[in-house]
Amino acid sequence: MNVLISGASVAGPVLAYWLTRYGFSVTVVERAPALRKTGGHAVDLFTPAMEIVRRMGVLDRIQEAKTGVEWMTIWPEGRDRPVELELRKLMSGVSDQHVEIMRDDLSEILYDATRDDVEYVFDDSITSISEAGEVTFERAAGRTFDLVIGADGLHSNVRGLVFGPESRHTTWIGAYLAVLSVPNHLGLDGRIESFNGIGRIAAMYGAARMPDARAVFLFRTPEPLDYHHRDVPRQKELLREHFAGAGWEVPRLLERLDSASAFYFDSITQLRLDTWSRGRVTLVGDAGYCPGPAVGGSTSLAVVGAYVLAGELAAAGGAPARAYPAYEAELGEYVRRSRAFAVGMARRLIPGGRGDLWAMVQGIRLLNHLPTGLTKAASKLSARSVRLHDSFALKDYTRYEVASGQHPL
Repeated sequence: MNVLISGASVAGPVLAYWLTRYGFSVTVVERAPALRKTGGHAVDLFTPAMEIVRRMGVLDRIQEAKTGVEWMTIWPEGRDRPVELELRKLMSGVSDQHVEIMRDDLSEILYDATRDDVEYVFDDSITSISEAGEVTFERAAGRTFDLVIGADGLHSNVRGLVFGPESRHTTWIGAYLAVLSVPNHLGLDGRIESFNGIGRIAAMYGAARMPDARAVFLFRTPEPLDYHHRDVPRQKELLREHFAGAGWEVPRLLERLDSASAFYFDSITQLRLDTWSRGRVTLVGDAGYCPGPAVGGSTSLAVVGAYVLAGELAAAGGAPARAYPAYEAELGEYVRRSRAFAVGMARRLIPGGRGDLWAMVQGIRLLNHLPTGLTKAASKLSARSVRLHDSFALKDYTRYEVASGQHPL
């Protein structure tokens, strides 16, 4: 069977890898002219995703590329002294296996694992998909595919073509995120420094193997902002407005907005579709069920979703009428819990008032005094929330793998 995947970031290459292992013939189309190496931001992989990349044979490369960020210095607004947080202790309570890696590094590793067996088409995009699987492109000649899968992110082109306007499926959960590449003028190495104010957070971190640094901004607003997701000047204007008067290094970081080599801005928005599938088309990762950037573990969820989708397609012999419902049933509870976790995290992460800011500082101080073993034990008592990733059990689809050189389905 011939499968077309839109998107070559994370879910797309993972899905392509496993589909190829199961004997499918895979093409990946990517709008960007090449792999995105424009700065990116740090993302997390938790236990089930770590097991998947281990089975793919790329765990060592991912471990080598980890950011190495282990400490966080927080400067609470209105206080003269910072508080320190050992991130390794915090993350050990969330997951038994965890790696933080720059998104662009992860994409490159996944692409390298698939490029010899998968057809990649860069600098192109899908323009139409018929019920019969006839696909047209902006540049290439039209082709027919048995299955078409959108792995093209929160603003998915495939989802727009098949499921209608984005506004029908998105739920804003109250906050915004921005990331930009900046010179590492603080000399940060394996450390985050952060300004935490009421309704807004600004941070900067440096990571291993990264010559510059990343500035991260999170802020709340009472109502959604008026801008287009491709209108970068308007996004920078909004960022300046919402961080006006902030202390610490914020003015210096904002001065870098126009000279930054990479800039990202988006709402912290969830996707809530009744179904991720229609006919021969389905969605995977952020394109289908983004729980919210920066707050819901969406990268780890995308890796798991791609693995499950490929496995269920193999188990169904490629029949979408059987595979897609099975995929949604297998992953549905994980997605719903990720959404609930993200909503709570968006509220807790950005202090809503002075009481929230005080509680955050006291919570960090308490965590710093708890032994790591006690932190993990306490987190396991609330495993359905804090340890939601580790509670997902991967199915074994190895019996559907085909020998090298065998004809595809």
